[in-house]
Amino acid sequence: QLVESGGGLVQPGGSLRLSCTASGFDFENYAVGWFRQAPGKRREGVLCISSRGADTNYADSVKGRFTISRDNAKKTVYLQMNNLTPEDTALYYCAATGLFCPVPAGAVAYQYDYKGQGTQVTVSS
Repeated sequence: QLVESGGGLVQPGGSLRLSCTASGFDFENYAVGWFRQAPGKRREGVLCISSRGADTNYADSVKGRFTISRDNAKKTVYLQMNNLTPEDTALYYCAATGLFCPVPAGAVAYQYDYKGQGTQVTVSS
């Protein structure tokens, strides 16, 4: 399973680091992606990291602000989010599949092997 943590309320311009921690499967052989969904909006891919540590960006809006990393020893993938804006407010969740990240065009609809319940991020003054 996957469990997200690290969400919360932050002011615009602030930072948060989300964690996605795995258990029950060979995490090091899986790519993990972060996704988000705001109320009334479509689910959106954010970033993905392959089993070998290569990242794939799914959202132009987060380029230069969000980064993804993984620590296989801790079975955790991190999403570092900087310079947050109210438009980043959403439920963020992670999902894992295979060795490689799905291509951006199919990332949201892809059938992932594991998916977490999500952690809420609210950016507001």
